[in-house]
Amino acid sequence: MLVLDSLAQSSRFLVDEVGHRCASNKIIYLSYETLNAPSYVTDFIDCTSHSTAEIVEQVKKIPSSPSKSLIIVDSLNYIPSEELTQFVTGMIQPSFTLLGVFHTNCPQPQSNVLNYPSPISLLSYIASSIFEVEPFSSKIDPETLDNKLARFEMPINVSLNSPIFKLTLTNRRKSGRSIKYLFKIDSTTHVYEIHKETVEENDPEDDELLKDLTTFNLTTNSKQKLAREQVELPFMQAQDALGSSGGAIVYEYEKDDDYDEEDPYEDPF
Repeated sequence: MLVLDSLAQSSRFLVDEVGHRCASNKIIYLSYETLNAPSYVTDFIDCTSHSTAEIVEQVKKIPSSPSKSLIIVDSLNYIPSEELTQFVTGMIQPSFTLLGVFHTNCPQPQSNVLNYPSPISLLSYIASSIFEVEPFSSKIDPETLDNKLARFEMPINVSLNSPIFKLTLTNRRKSGRSIKYLFKIDSTTHVYEIHKETVEENDPEDDELLKDLTTFNLTTNSKQKLAREQVELPFMQAQDALGSSGGAIVYEYEKDDDYDEEDPYEDPF
């Protein structure tokens, strides 16, 4: 399971919510950024001074439990892209479920291998479920917010990094079909709600859009609209006249055409 977060909305609340739901299971926490082990964690491993192979070996040495165990990686950004596949496949076991966080706003280093896929592309391909967390706020449009975050400007009073956030879940079935769900998560009360976004559709023929744009009258009344709909277009007449010919190419000579019987290119048939 892949969790994608950003500077606008941290994945900490989602990870804590998963830990709250799986508190009865064995939880192994692989830390690159977390100093203290969360309360729901049973095994805490500091990964800052270990290689990818050493981390995989330490996880394999942890005694298994009767129920399924959960492995949480607080940041996959510290793992080189060339080692991501080895790291993920080393963790995948029938008794383990892997939950990894990837920060989308962090710069991605270039791979030493030519034309090697980016880490986020590789992880998105491997993951069976993708969780995208976003702030649940409409006080600022997404484009403006992205531009500000790109310059590391944190807008205030717009509900960033709130315990109430929007979650987009993309679940991939074994058949390869992807199903997307949209939720509103309240991690303080542990309540999940299905969120439906309202899309405002603008009618291009709306008279209000054309009002006061110029000194000319660009709007049409009901009588003018009816007359416009009844106009028969030239290509419709051509279809009625030549429809009996099927898919053949039909050319009708006109009085001004210069037809030469000796020119082989005049009549292709």
